[in-house]
Amino acid sequence: MRLELRNMSRDEKLIIMHEIWEELAREDSELTSPEWHRAALEETEGRLREGKERVHEWEAAKAVLRRRASR
Repeated sequence: MRLELRNMSRDEKLIIMHEIWEELAREDSELTSPEWHRAALEETEGRLREGKERVHEWEAAKAVLRRRASR
């Protein structure tokens, strides 16, 4: 199946995204995270405890990422 996204309105795209997200969420109980994901989270938590990582507000983090992407 191929969607002609360029021909869809923003509202139509959001509706499709919502429907896909809902379907994925229903299947969520069937998914398991890979081992590397657990290890990466534990590593990040360790750096946070050691003061080597900082927690950022989501809106501020998005702004930083958008600035980096626009370079």
